[in-house]
Amino acid sequence: MTDEATAESIREGRGWREATQEALYGPGGFYRRPEGPAGHFRTSVHASALFAGAVARLLCRVDEALGQPRTLDFVDMGAGRGELVTGVLAALPADVAARARGHAVEIADRPAGLDDRITWRSEPPETVTGLLFANEWLDNVPVDVAEVDPAGVPRLVLVAADGTERLGQPVSGADSDWLARWWPLPGEQGLRAEIGLPRDLAWAAAVDRVVRGLAVAVDYAHTADARPPFGTLTGFRDGRETAPVPDGSCDITAHVALDACAAASTPVPAPPHTHLAAAHTPSGTARTLPAARLLTQRAALRALDLTGARPPLALASTDPAAYVRALASAGEAAELTAPGGLGDFGWLLQPVGIPDPLA
Repeated sequence: MTDEATAESIREGRGWREATQEALYGPGGFYRRPEGPAGHFRTSVHASALFAGAVARLLCRVDEALGQPRTLDFVDMGAGRGELVTGVLAALPADVAARARGHAVEIADRPAGLDDRITWRSEPPETVTGLLFANEWLDNVPVDVAEVDPAGVPRLVLVAADGTERLGQPVSGADSDWLARWWPLPGEQGLRAEIGLPRDLAWAAAVDRVVRGLAVAVDYAHTADARPPFGTLTGFRDGRETAPVPDGSCDITAHVALDACAAASTPVPAPPHTHLAAAHTPSGTARTLPAARLLTQRAALRALDLTGARPPLALASTDPAAYVRALASAGEAAELTAPGGLGDFGWLLQPVGIPDPLA
C-alpha cells in the first residue's frame, strides 16, 4: 500500500486493533513518550511500594517451589519505566536477590540509571525459570471491536484518526468463532464486544516461555457471566479518562476477558470446523499444564500477607512514630485491596511445573 493509500485508510477508518497498534506503539506512539505511563495513569505499582513487596514475596514462594535454582528470573511484562522490577529486586531477601535476574519487557528505550541486574528487552526471554508478571499488560494488547448492526449482524467497528466510527464488514473467521465462544452478541442493535483473541494468543505465547515457575496476569477484567453490554474501550490522558482517539495523544485500553486468556494457556480441543483449534495452541512443544486460576487482587494480596488492617491503637501510646508509619502503610494496603477499586482487579495464575504458590 502506498503512503497516500495508507493515509486515506487512516482518514476513512480501519479496525480498532490496527489503529490502536499504531497509536500506542508506532513511531511517536503513546508508549514511546518520555514521561511513560506513570505520567498519565496510576497503577498498583505507582499506588504503593507495598505492591512490589507483595510481588517479591510471591517470587520468593516461586523460588522455594523451584528448589532455589542458581538463577531465578523475574520478568516484568509491559515494564513502563522499570518501576515494578526495580521495586521487586529491592524488596528481595539478600540470598534470593543474589540469584535473581530482572527482565523488563518494554518497547520504550531503557531508562537512565536502571539497576544493572535488569535486562531491558523488547520480548521476554526465550526461557524463564521463575515468575513472569504481566501487570496491566494485556489491556494494552490491541483488539478489534464488534457492534451489532440494525439487521442483528455483528460487524467490525472502523475508526478514523479523529475517533469517528462507522461499521465495516461482518465479523468472520477466527474472530467470529471467538465471539461465539466467549462473548456472544444477541441480535440487538448497538451491543458491542471487544474481540479478545489477540490477547489470548499473546498470553499463551508468554506462558510458553516459562519452563518452570509461574505466570501471572493482573488487569481490569470481566468473565463470561458478566460481560459489559457495550464494551469497555476507553482512553486516558494526564490522569483523566477521555474518549479513545487513535492519534497517539492518549492511552487506549479495554478490559480483559481473563477467562478466555486462562483457557488459551491450557488449550482444550475446539469444536470441529472452527478456526479456534490452531489459534489457541501456544507455540513450541505441546505440553499439559494444570488449569489456570482466577482470583481478585484483594484475595491475591491477602494471600501474600497484605491485608490493610489498622495497627493496634495501643501502639500510638508506646511508639507514636511507628504507629503513624503503620497507619500510613495500612492506608496504602487498603487502597490496593479496596472493593470497587484496585482490589477488584483480576489475577490470572498459571503454574508451570510447580504447585500454585497462592493455593
